[in-house]
Amino acid sequence: MQQVKTSIRQELIYRILADLTVALHFGWILFLIFGCFLGTRFRLIKIVHLSALAFAVIINASGSVCPLTYLEVWLRQKHDPSLSYAGSFIVHYIEKLIYFTFPESSLAVLTIMLAGLNLFVYLRRRKSIKS
Repeated sequence: MQQVKTSIRQELIYRILADLTVALHFGWILFLIFGCFLGTRFRLIKIVHLSALAFAVIINASGSVCPLTYLEVWLRQKHDPSLSYAGSFIVHYIEKLIYFTFPESSLAVLTIMLAGLNLFVYLRRRKSIKS
C-alpha cells in the first residue's frame, strides 16, 4: 500500500513539474514577443531579450526543438506516457487551441518575423532617443 502511495505521489509531482514547465515556456514566449518594450528601457533586459531571440532563430533555423519542450515531454512521460507528444511546444498547443494543423515551417517564418519586428522596435527607439 505504501508503494502505491509513493507511486501516485511521484506521478503527481511529475505532473505539477510538467505544468510548471508549460507555464514557464509560455512566459518565455511572451517575453520573446513583448520583451522589446522592457528592453528599450532596461539595458540588461535588452541584452537577454536579443540573446533569446537569436537563440529562437537558431533553434528554428536548425530544425531543432526548444529544450523546454524536451523537459516537458520527459516530465509528461514520467507522469503518464499517453500525455507526451513529439515536436514543437508551440505547434502542439496551437493545434489544440485552433484545431487545425500548424506546419513547423510556418513557425520558423513567424520566429524570423518576430525577431525582425523586435529589432525594428529597438532601432526605432534608439533613433528617437538620439533625436
